[in-house]
Amino acid sequence: MAFVITEPCVGVKDATCLTVCPVDCIHTNEEADQYYISPDDCIDCAYCVEACPVQAIFDEFTVPAQWRPYINKNREFFN
Repeated sequence: MAFVITEPCVGVKDATCLTVCPVDCIHTNEEADQYYISPDDCIDCAYCVEACPVQAIFDEFTVPAQWRPYINKNREFFN
């Protein structure tokens, strides 16, 4: 997994990250309270990190400790 969307996105679902993603790897559905990044499709470009207005996107290895559970939450969304 390359990048993970964390708690600041919950309930916000601002789609700015979608507009900059060159491979359309950011997804959600009506039941989800946030966006998720497909670990299989992400190319590690990091465009989404800079575009995120709530600073919710992190490289998997730099996710703040309090938001580490979002790594598994992201994986589960795509399973």
